[in-house]
Amino acid sequence: MGLLDSLFGNGGRRFIKRKDSDAGEAGQALEDLRGSLYNELRTSEAAKRQQRRFCGPVVALTFNFMVAVGIILGNKLVMGRVGFNFPIFLTFIHYCCAWLLLAIFKALSLLPAAPPAKSTPFSSLFSLGVVMAFASGLANASLKHNSVGFYQMAKIAVTPTIVIAEFFLFKKTVSFHKALALAVVSVGIAVATVTDLEFNLFGACIALAWIVPSSVNKILWSNLQQQTNWTALALMWRTTPVTIFFLVALMPWLDPPGVLSFKWDVHNTSAILISALLGFLLQWSGALALGATSATSHVVLGQFKTCVILLGGYLLFSSDTGWTSICGAVTALGGMTVYTSLSIKESREKASDQLPKHSLPPQKLKSTEDDDNSRYSPPDHTPAVV
Repeated sequence: MGLLDSLFGNGGRRFIKRKDSDAGEAGQALEDLRGSLYNELRTSEAAKRQQRRFCGPVVALTFNFMVAVGIILGNKLVMGRVGFNFPIFLTFIHYCCAWLLLAIFKALSLLPAAPPAKSTPFSSLFSLGVVMAFASGLANASLKHNSVGFYQMAKIAVTPTIVIAEFFLFKKTVSFHKALALAVVSVGIAVATVTDLEFNLFGACIALAWIVPSSVNKILWSNLQQQTNWTALALMWRTTPVTIFFLVALMPWLDPPGVLSFKWDVHNTSAILISALLGFLLQWSGALALGATSATSHVVLGQFKTCVILLGGYLLFSSDTGWTSICGAVTALGGMTVYTSLSIKESREKASDQLPKHSLPPQKLKSTEDDDNSRYSPPDHTPAVV
């Protein structure tokens, strides 16, 4: 200390103490932030409030849209240039990487808490894990064995399947105007994308088998998050092991042999891992979108993505799309606009109906004042007339 006093004097000691104090305050602030984040994720109710606060419908749908476009490019790279023609095993890698990332979140106390076991039956979580395996695996298998046109036809069939399934399962109905808008969207997508209907019996069976699991998957994701305190990450953590198990069971039936003899070099493995990371983000963003909106809105978002890719290729890259496809895409976008405006209007009406009514009618207030005045009026001292 004598050397420090001789070199810097009292000012130097105050400077060093101030630096130590600033470092201590920064460390304390970081620890307080970590503790606050831990407390917000420790209960399912608080975690659900945080998800609704930061991931509203617009944020969730935008996040899902951007990731969906990215994974299309990533899977195209893996299936095309890399030549990894094992769709079920690729889905298996996606879910294994997702479960590993969720395990890291849990180890760091960043995984939101799950609701109590009594609030959600195990059969619901098990069913969601099973349909996730069939929906994701059969989707990639259908894309491999069918033409793009037949694959799009199967995707269009998901919309009426969801409407019918929600009616029978939850007695949920759709207004006539929204049903008409969905019909316009489906017709527009069909005109825009269905250009080659090459029929393949095996591929057609896979596409038809994919429609029901895909619809039920979206319905369960939306229903469990909106009616209980499940968050997207907590639900993924509980259902992913079941999905992985059933993907392993599907691999011998739908994947060709030779996955172990694939050339697992640095380039190919890196491309597959990037696709797996995008797959985790797609699953997370899709769960957030389903929790914030509905299963039907999520399907409409997927069709909007198709239109944007089609019109973007025509406007930016001058691709030979054809006027028929352009008109179909524009028609679908018009139907999506009407559907979105109707959904926003219904949401506002529900929110206004749920507002508490604190005001009382003026007549009631006036009568109450009269009662009070009569209750506390002074006694009458007028002498009685005999």
